Amino acid sequence: MQYEENIVEYPPVHPGTDRTFIRFYDGAPDLNALFYAPGSADGPQRVFVTDETVCALEAVRPFTHLFHTEDGGKDFSRGFVGVRGRDVLVVLGSGEAFKTIESVLRIVAAALDHNAQRSAVFVGIGGGVITDMTAFAASVFKRGAHCELVPTTLLCMVDAAVGGKTGCDFSSYKNMIGSFFPAQKIHVCPHFVQSLPADEYRSGMAEVVKTALLYDPPLVEKLERTPSVLTDRTGPLVREMIRSCVSAKARVVEEDLTETGIRMQLNLGHTFGHALESCSGLGTVSHGDAVAWGMARAAALSERLHLCGADYVRRVTALLASFGWETGCLHRALAGRFADRKAAADALYEAMKKDKKNATARVRFVLQRGIGETVITEAEADDVRAVLESDER
Repeated sequence: MQYEENIVEYPPVHPGTDRTFIRFYDGAPDLNALFYAPGSADGPQRVFVTDETVCALEAVRPFTHLFHTEDGGKDFSRGFVGVRGRDVLVVLGSGEAFKTIESVLRIVAAALDHNAQRSAVFVGIGGGVITDMTAFAASVFKRGAHCELVPTTLLCMVDAAVGGKTGCDFSSYKNMIGSFFPAQKIHVCPHFVQSLPADEYRSGMAEVVKTALLYDPPLVEKLERTPSVLTDRTGPLVREMIRSCVSAKARVVEEDLTETGIRMQLNLGHTFGHALESCSGLGTVSHGDAVAWGMARAAALSERLHLCGADYVRRVTALLASFGWETGCLHRALAGRFADRKAAADALYEAMKKDKKNATARVRFVLQRGIGETVITEAEADDVRAVLESDER
């Protein structure tokens, strides 16, 4: 069959901004001072997005008090849209169950209902669920608005808010819909972590450990010596580890925004972890707890593939266990969901095959030869199933 061909060349699509300003703040958060300082009234319209849990925080209530619902009330618990001048406040439900395309469209609808233009700034105030969806909504609103983020969880500060990955879950699969759309500004207030529930703080610590294993061996040693950082959130190590993780991730995404090279390393533990989240039911296991378990399984797979020695596996497993994470082949969230370990392993492997990071029909993994020595490789199904069915290495 013959044909004629014309070629149309385009510049790369712009990701919304060419730089991100990451600001660290001391002391208690003051969102009123941050967004409504004198002289700010002439700025662009803003669409603030948060959730019911963040809305109830003592540090956030003075900010949400400036808004009112469309019927004049103050009850945002059901996720009403509020207005303050031209600005809009959207309050969504809390948790992974609300990380849906419907929630993203609700943000877009609120912006449209209040006549927002492309110059509007979408501001996500919350954990990774909120910041991911807010930035995604900004990326698709009139083909690209502006975005700022205020991470309120440890996990969001050290990982989710940095680097421009946006999106939502689809069906039972994590982050299947999304875009790369970095925020113009990220406002990091470490004081927020003091208000986190213990399990949510521990979830964030998993991303701290992950980043330390990848890029900061001295931080690994400090975490090994100071397991009390899990309960003492006021010590200097908390701020140090947040800054270290933010700086490390910023360096990586500056080199590789769209995850074609070095950024893939940041998925250490995530292939196993995302499969666990999917197979246990999204929201059953926190993202951090799933990633921690995934790092233990990745260490076991590294040893099985002769990439690392037993000393590395023991060290990583001991560190993860010291923070209370599960490291065995069968996570307790899967107990009772499958007939036996083999059935659970089969389900996990099938979920991994749907991971968007795979480039072929095989499953890609981020593994390590040692702390700070990372490799990206594919593994045979039998090897993957082996570390999911047995703790024997």
